[in-house]
Amino acid sequence: MTQVVVTRPEQDASAWVQALNEAGLQTIRFPLLELTEFLTTSSAMEALAHLRRSQAVMFVSANAVRFLAQSLRHQPDWVDHFQSARAWCTGPGTAAALTQCGISMSQIDQPATHAKQLDSEALWEVVASQAVRGMRVLFVRGADESGATAGRDWLAMELEKAHVQVAAIAAYQRTPTRLSEVQKDQVNQFIADGAIWLFSSSAALQALMSQCPLANWSEAKATVTHPRMAELAQKMGWGAVSIAPPGIGSLLASIKSMA
Repeated sequence: MTQVVVTRPEQDASAWVQALNEAGLQTIRFPLLELTEFLTTSSAMEALAHLRRSQAVMFVSANAVRFLAQSLRHQPDWVDHFQSARAWCTGPGTAAALTQCGISMSQIDQPATHAKQLDSEALWEVVASQAVRGMRVLFVRGADESGATAGRDWLAMELEKAHVQVAAIAAYQRTPTRLSEVQKDQVNQFIADGAIWLFSSSAALQALMSQCPLANWSEAKATVTHPRMAELAQKMGWGAVSIAPPGIGSLLASIKSMA
């Protein structure tokens, strides 16, 4: 039976694990990133003030939604802002998290379901017409282990070219999971067994390789969810890398093509 190493944080792993198990694959939970609440009571109020001044809010992930909602749990009316403001996201998982908070789908902008990739470029095709001079857009994202907001700036730069005012807040902190010596031995065994690593984050890939510098990556196999991750894995010496387009069906097909 094909082994698949799911590297997503604990908060995100279950849906993939369930789908992969139902497809007859053997999954191994091996989270490489840990997510924790980042906003304090004071900074959450500052974030709320930013949000209320913005005509659109870009949520970079479902976790950005969940952690912001958790930080603003004593201010449940924050979602009322989206009766007029737009909520932007790059995929259905984040859109689902927004609707669970009470934000109407009619106020959510996301890439078309037939988009080749669910990313900022695909979202821009949908929201570019909204970008007008003087508009305010707030990005809600994660922070890296130093506390700095992490993530790509491509969309922010496109907005700034359109003379849009861009701000960013970190709703959660993302830190590499510290692997034990036992886990590092497991990494080598996974590679030797021909397990397929599943990555949905470049940060997870980097966290793994930085802690296991002596692993034989030339024998390792990975399925990744975006071409940028594939380029990074190949550059770092991975032996076989496949790209899974959006959707669980495509993910399964990509994994099975490597088995």
